[in-house]
Amino acid sequence: MWFIGALVILAWWLMNSVKIVKEYERVVIFRLGKIVEAPRGPGLIFIFFPIETGVVVSMRLVTLDVPPQDVITKDNVSVKVNAVAYFRVMDPIKAIVEVQNYQYATSQMAQTTLRSVLGEMEMDDLLAQRERINDSLQTLLDKQTDPWGIKVTNVEVKHVDISEELRRAMARQAEAERERRAKIIAAEGEFQAAEKICQAAEMMQKAPMSLQLRYLQTLVEIGGKNNTTTLFPIPVDLIQTLISKKG
Repeated sequence: MWFIGALVILAWWLMNSVKIVKEYERVVIFRLGKIVEAPRGPGLIFIFFPIETGVVVSMRLVTLDVPPQDVITKDNVSVKVNAVAYFRVMDPIKAIVEVQNYQYATSQMAQTTLRSVLGEMEMDDLLAQRERINDSLQTLLDKQTDPWGIKVTNVEVKHVDISEELRRAMARQAEAERERRAKIIAAEGEFQAAEKICQAAEMMQKAPMSLQLRYLQTLVEIGGKNNTTTLFPIPVDLIQTLISKKG
């Protein structure tokens, strides 16, 4: 009977000592409470139970959904913003030793960083400069989680929720901006047209015959559009003679 009992104990000990570690996992080993220099895995590993204990750490990319955060922007506009962060464990030993729960700590750090960065931005920048905000969030979050052995690869702002009153105000602002641009474009067109007319007048002044040619061209255009119109052309020279006599 003692032999069977010994076999049972040996089988139980082997079950707790022999582990199969997946390709994307590493096992951090503690020997009598002290950390072993290098993690073990993947494949078949041996943990000398109960002297050694192991903690399994996943090395895969983790998708972290940052809950919606109430943010007050630099120009005192209240918005709700949520984001998504992608990170992976680069150093399993630091992820276990330096922080109690690295996933929860990274989540809290992402929320704090999101509120801090967006609180320094104005509303227009928040809506127009998404790429710069994402880069800033990724850089700050990666710097803060680096002592934990975690690499933040990307942070993306997913949605910015604003109130209905603010949406209507932004729509009115955009409409006023479009009207302003339309008026500026029309004024620039009038200015360019007046400039061209002045240049044409200067050219006609240098060549008086061009005015007569332009006059005849106008008659041809009027006759082509309105065939029932009767025109009595008066020579320009005659008008100039009358003006000179009056003078």
